[in-house]
Amino acid sequence: MPDEGRISPPKLDTTFQPAKNTVLVSHGRPPWYGENGQRISDAFVVGIAGTKRCNSSYVWQQLNTVCPGLFFFLSRFGILFGLSTQADRAVAKPMFLGKSFYKRHTDEELALAHASAFDFDHPDSIDMPLFAACLSDLKACKQSNIPVYSFVTHQREDEPKYLYGAAIIITEGIMALQDPALRDLYDLKLFVQCDTDLMLARRIKRDVEERGRSVSGILEQYLRYVKPAYDNFVLPSQRYADIIVPGSNNTVAIDLICTHIRRKLQERSNSFRHKMATPHMYTSPSGRSIPHYSLEDLNLTVLPQTRQLQGIFTILRSNTSSRQDFIFFVDRLATLLIEFALQYLPFSPRTVITPIEAAFTGKALSAKYVCGVSILRSGGTLERGFKRPLMLHVMLPVCVRKRHMAEETWVFLLDAQIGTGASAFMAIRILLDHGVKPQHIIFVTFLVARGGGVSVLRRAFPDIKIVTAGVDDVMQEGWIDGSPGEGNPQGRQVWTMLPGLGKIADRYYL
Repeated sequence: MPDEGRISPPKLDTTFQPAKNTVLVSHGRPPWYGENGQRISDAFVVGIAGTKRCNSSYVWQQLNTVCPGLFFFLSRFGILFGLSTQADRAVAKPMFLGKSFYKRHTDEELALAHASAFDFDHPDSIDMPLFAACLSDLKACKQSNIPVYSFVTHQREDEPKYLYGAAIIITEGIMALQDPALRDLYDLKLFVQCDTDLMLARRIKRDVEERGRSVSGILEQYLRYVKPAYDNFVLPSQRYADIIVPGSNNTVAIDLICTHIRRKLQERSNSFRHKMATPHMYTSPSGRSIPHYSLEDLNLTVLPQTRQLQGIFTILRSNTSSRQDFIFFVDRLATLLIEFALQYLPFSPRTVITPIEAAFTGKALSAKYVCGVSILRSGGTLERGFKRPLMLHVMLPVCVRKRHMAEETWVFLLDAQIGTGASAFMAIRILLDHGVKPQHIIFVTFLVARGGGVSVLRRAFPDIKIVTAGVDDVMQEGWIDGSPGEGNPQGRQVWTMLPGLGKIADRYYL
């Protein structure tokens, strides 16, 4: 292909620029997709209802204490967001976003809200269709942008909160079981029951001590809004609950709920990395032959194997090369790869006038958004080469986080090599969950293992482009921290590409 040369990047609206890059961390989350790349399990959704001061928040906090494999984010009437299913790698980190799904208010409603005369306890104050749409996206393992409500201005803020990657989602609030569209999304429905006198006592204590309010004002609001909402909407919704949990002395109930959630997560777990690493072991009758996939079979685009490229690989593969030489030639190879991969971006005809007033018809980049997404940490070794011709984002940019933009975004997905293909598989699935079109994904990598997971990757995602500088044949199985033969159950299975480049990120950064 002809060299397209250095191009001018498309201009992005500065209002869409993030304060910092977003890095997705799986925390050991098992794959939510199958070997064909399609989703095989949804997030597990729990709805918790109960009136104010009934200790429903205490219930989900106890769920996290008893079942520490849940990694939660919290929106008071919205999303409790779980990422991890491995207790040893999970960290409880609540994030309070307020009652996110309150509707946008008119000027008249704002005046009532500031005068404490607006009924926030009525179902009509909640944007139920938006809530159901966001929850449906998260349940389907897609990204969603959750609205953020300000109690200072009594209005929804313009910038939503980005959420993605839940293994468990818990919605908690007084109206959580009230709407049928929401109930249809729940896998488990809980109602926290509490004596009304106790709830009123807790409310008075909180508002007097924490908010400086008078007892008379508390009672007026309680009788005018809170008690009618409880009688008319909240209490009747308990008939939809699968389990009714007492507001106190509920250790046994919480333990049973946690056991049920663990069992459901186990049923939804999926693992096939060993099959990706050595696919011939599962497709060849002998289990020994190394598949000789042609580059046409794998649909790879390989950088022309010039003498310059062979010289670069000789330096990068040598364990005696200095770190300075290694970094220099990694950056050089990354630049060559990215510039070669630019051929897959869309270009349209463009006529310009030359300095001697003659017309010339050439090509101009026609992609609306172009970005780079790194698979950390080895994908970072390609970032400098990516920034030279394009100078755009890395990691997870705004044009991917917002779905209406993601559909028009072209993504350079960066990783040092495709061995087992497990990281590449997950990264591609994440981009698809955000709305990026598969034909808009250009995977750029230094090396691909012909006998590794790339064949599985191509079957699952035939429309993506894979651009590489070289192809190695062999994936060698090994063990670290012990092996089964030594009777060490803690041994971890690994696969190494031969002849390979070693641990590129360690050589580059350390």
